Amino acid sequence: DHRDLHSFPTRRSSDLTQVLVLGTYHLAEYADALEVESLEPLLQRLEGFAPDMITIEQVPGIQCDMVARYPGVFHPESWAPYCFDTAPAREATGLDVPQATARMQEMLRGWPEAPVPAQRRELASVFLAAGEPDSALVQWLRLEEAERRAGDGLDQGLVELLRERAGRVSETRLIAVPLAVGLGLERLHHVDDHTGDDGHIDDVQAYGEAIQDAWDRQAERMAAALEPGVAAVRSGDMLAAYRLANSPEELQVKVEADFGAALADQSPEGYGRFYVAGWETRNLRMVANIRHAIRAERS
Repeated sequence: DHRDLHSFPTRRSSDLTQVLVLGTYHLAEYADALEVESLEPLLQRLEGFAPDMITIEQVPGIQCDMVARYPGVFHPESWAPYCFDTAPAREATGLDVPQATARMQEMLRGWPEAPVPAQRRELASVFLAAGEPDSALVQWLRLEEAERRAGDGLDQGLVELLRERAGRVSETRLIAVPLAVGLGLERLHHVDDHTGDDGHIDDVQAYGEAIQDAWDRQAERMAAALEPGVAAVRSGDMLAAYRLANSPEELQVKVEADFGAALADQSPEGYGRFYVAGWETRNLRMVANIRHAIRAERS
């Protein structure tokens, strides 16, 4: 294209998509010490940012359904921790993951400004059948207490599942879900991607030992960097904990002590580079999924 650069329309800064990335602790690891109320200052600041959409590091149901069709490529047992079991929702709704995903998209495209409870219950059931349980929980918690009951696709088993999920201690449950509910959003976007986990290693034990050795060389430095944040979590100062976890200084140590240490691995098989390439693949695909979600919401 030989047109002069100045012939293209100039975008205003207000037109640009703003993205806030929140690095988080795995809160389940601190369930014994965590007071839910301690997250309120963090939630208030995130609400002040007022996102139009929220993405989470969870694998979408459509990807879990896809990899299940390739058991010779992706090992089902390694995927189990990432994928929600849609069988109960399929039995309740009659929808498999492809059908539920299509129905989910159809409902969201025509979603009214003021949905009635029956519509929220149906959408929650469809989210569950599509493998998006956290979005189902958003719909569940947007219902008045008296409307959180079986019906419209939710059988009693799914109701109990949602009640159990509502009581979990996790960063998704305690940060992403209440933030979406408070902002009046209808869903969360799952943007994780593990399709790059199909890489083959002949000697898995040797690979694991090489990566562990790389980590061990940086263990003291990593522990020292993490200790103030962990102490803040255990003291209940979650705002300070998240500021530390997202500080450039702590992030730099984490990168150098993990990926940097792996790249220094001298194994003839190049185990460290294999490890880093896997993470880079996952991260790049997650960024693409975030962009895809933004396009779906805003273009």
